[in-house]
Amino acid sequence: MPVFLALAFLAVPIVEIALLIQVGGMIGVWNTVALVVLTAIIGAALLRAQGTKTLIAAQESLRRNEMPVVELFDGACLLVAGVLLLTPGFFTDTIGFLLFVPPLRRALRGWLFRFLSSRPGATIWVDGEVVRGGAAPGAPADDGRTIEGDFRRIDGARDDNDDDDDDSGGSSGPRSGDGQWGRRR
Repeated sequence: MPVFLALAFLAVPIVEIALLIQVGGMIGVWNTVALVVLTAIIGAALLRAQGTKTLIAAQESLRRNEMPVVELFDGACLLVAGVLLLTPGFFTDTIGFLLFVPPLRRALRGWLFRFLSSRPGATIWVDGEVVRGGAAPGAPADDGRTIEGDFRRIDGARDDNDDDDDDSGGSSGPRSGDGQWGRRR
């Protein structure tokens, strides 16, 4: 992912400059500047209208005691669209305007859901429903069987409720039962 971001930070300005030069050569410098300013103004108006609608939909979801996942995703897309439209250039404006189209946001949300739900350890909320991610790489496939059983400690390990009996001699340092972030509970 860092390589992709580095390439994007290099490629996008080059594409923008090339497009600005090409469009400026076709319609003139001042017309190009006016077009860039106009796209920013139109983008701000679209952001205000759709952003307000998304905020109202999120409030309605919260009133129904539902997690406003779709609305939060749409709000994030609108935020990115607004930033892209305020950035001078035709390439970023095109991507920004595409993010204002609800069916395209829905398709992007579906793709992102499928991508994230296939990742190990991912937990995703979609329309109030929790979806767990796939198995860890190299882990055996889940065949749907649950094996039930009881366990008994045979190694003399401390009980989880045994915090009062500190046999470490008063030391506050880590013990063998401690995790990375402190005592395991």
